[in-house]
Formats: sequence, structure tokens, C-alpha cells
Amino acid sequence: MNARILLMVFLFLAVAKQEVSAQLGFSHEIGVITGPVAFYSDYGQRYDFETNIGNVGFGVGIVHYLNFSYRADCNCYTRDTYFNDHFKIRSEIDYHKTNLEHLGEWVDPDKTSDGAQQLRAMKGSTTVFDIGAQLEYFPLSIRDFAAGAYKFAPFGSFGVHWVSFDPEVYSELGPLNVVAPVDQGGTTPIKYFNAFQQEGDSTWSIVMSAGTRYKLSPLSDLMIDARWQYYFSNWVDGLNPSFENNGVQQVPENKANDWIFWLNIGYIYYLD
Repeated sequence: MNARILLMVFLFLAVAKQEVSAQLGFSHEIGVITGPVAFYSDYGQRYDFETNIGNVGFGVGIVHYLNFSYRADCNCYTRDTYFNDHFKIRSEIDYHKTNLEHLGEWVDPDKTSDGAQQLRAMKGSTTVFDIGAQLEYFPLSIRDFAAGAYKFAPFGSFGVHWVSFDPEVYSELGPLNVVAPVDQGGTTPIKYFNAFQQEGDSTWSIVMSAGTRYKLSPLSDLMIDARWQYYFSNWVDGLNPSFENNGVQQVPENKANDWIFWLNIGYIYYLD
């Protein structure tokens, strides 16, 4: 997986460099983003506040924009069309890591069952690298914002990212996949038997975000962005509890794939 990541980074940077040097009738922006990542997974309890604030990691990213409202090859505005004045294409490379554990009602200190003890002892983490593009829509004029007509420029975006993930799952009680009482060496609740993954893998995801830019100077913006990213895999966290008994699904709470909410702040610089 490391070789694959390095190849994708190289290709991304090579394409970005080629775009900048070619100056094909539009301008470019580059920037960095960073912020907390709330990971919603098979760890913890659905809709539980303790889970939501406990399974939080941190992410960083490098972003690149194609700005169609301005031409870098002539230092002039492009033809005034609705698309040129309200849309940008955003490509980016992201990296984030989250440590995970079971939180919520079923692992409260007053719970003393074997299952509660095994859940409290189960820990994990996942490291995620993704690369992709989004179409970003600005309801206000991009030209007017660049000219300083207003300080804030809200936006929304939608896109697709390729994702490489590397999970780790373990128990503080011992090796996983031992289904038995704790006093007999049991480490794993039945719904997690053969339902974990330690190897890295890849998948695709859809990304939606909303945010705003704040004009710092003619060539720089501050950006705040709230992202929802849904993975097309339920293995990103390393867990996927699912088993049947007499044809009946025994884990009805496992309703969705893994997803994240990422609140980030960024700095964007215009390449003039």
C-alpha cells in the first residue's frame, strides 16, 4: 500500500505541476487544510455523544483549485459566463488517523458482563489516505469576491475520492477471535468473531462539504470547511460485525458503511 500511495502522490504532483506550467487559460490556487475528524464506525454506540466526541482524530490535506474566472496566461478575466464566475474544480490529497474504542451505554463502568468487559478492552485505529476532486459552487460572484466587493464567499461542493486505509484492531485481554467467558480467556464478543480486518485496502468515497472563504489579501484567503465523507466500504475502521443465525441477521445495528465528519480550516494562496 505504501508504494501505491507514493505513486498516487507523484502522479498528483506531476499533473498539478504540468497544469501550472501549461497555463491553459485559467488560474490556479494552492493551499493547506487541517482539523479534527470525527469517525463514525462500528466502534461505540450510534447517536451517542460520548462516542461522537471520543472517536476523533486529526487530518491534514493539500488542495489545488482551477479558477475559471481568471486567465493566468494573460493576467485578464475570462469570458463572463455563469460557470466561470460560480464554479471551481478542487483537487486534493488528504491524510488522517483516528484512534478508536467502544464508548457509550454498553461499556459504562457499572456494566460487568463478559460482553461489556470485552468491548471495553477492544481498541483500534485507522490511517486513511485519499485523493480526489470536487466541483465547488459559489453562489456569489467569484470575480466580485476576488476584487474585494465582499469579505466572505460561501460555497458547497460535491466530489469523489479514492481512499487507501490501514486499520488495526486488538484487545487488551489477548488475541482476538476467542469467543468464551472472560475468566476462560475470552476476548471477543460473538458479533465480532471473524469480523475484523488488520490488512490495508482501498475503496471509493463520495464527498460533500459546505463552508466559506474569508478574503485576507488580494492573493490569499482563509477557508473554513465542514465535510461529510461516506466510504463505499464497511472495513475502513477494521470492523464489520455481521452474522446470521437460522437466516436471521443478528447485528441489525450495523446499518451503514463507515463515514467521517471533518471540520477543517485552511489557507489558500492564488498563483498569479
